Amino acid sequence: MGQLNGKELIKKAYEAILNHDFELAVEWFEQAIAMEPDNASYHYRLSITYARNNKLSKAIEHASQAIRLDPEEDHFHYHLQHLRAKEIILKAENYIDDSGAQTWMAIALLKQAVALDSLSSEAYLMLGIAYSQVKEYSQAIQSIRELLKLDPQHEAGIELLEQYRNKLKHYMQS
Repeated sequence: MGQLNGKELIKKAYEAILNHDFELAVEWFEQAIAMEPDNASYHYRLSITYARNNKLSKAIEHASQAIRLDPEEDHFHYHLQHLRAKEIILKAENYIDDSGAQTWMAIALLKQAVALDSLSSEAYLMLGIAYSQVKEYSQAIQSIRELLKLDPQHEAGIELLEQYRNKLKHYMQS
């Protein structure tokens, strides 16, 4: 059997994904890209696989490359925005602390994440938590409501909404 072509390599990558072997999938995608470096969809697909493996910088690198190769493709742009939002959320986690001293930085970052990806339930959850730490309970409630619009069954969100409503009530009474 001769050398596989790009489409066959991509098929092998998807077989690996179905077998939950993401490392092997990455290898197949990389071989396809080596064969067709200007194929934007190969970079895009590899980016998705890297994102699933929590290799965010590699995912962003390949998503950016897909856009450079095919700037007209909208879902490449949405994917990159989603990845950048994820990157910002991870950065924001470093600023959330119980003292609230750096929490405003986390809030600023999380607002950026929400602006990039308005479907990120994780960003709304963390934003709600961050606002509650600085006793901005109405903002915390608003953030958790946005989370529950996206995921009405989100258990932590349901509990936090009740908690923040009670804290707001006590805060207003004192």
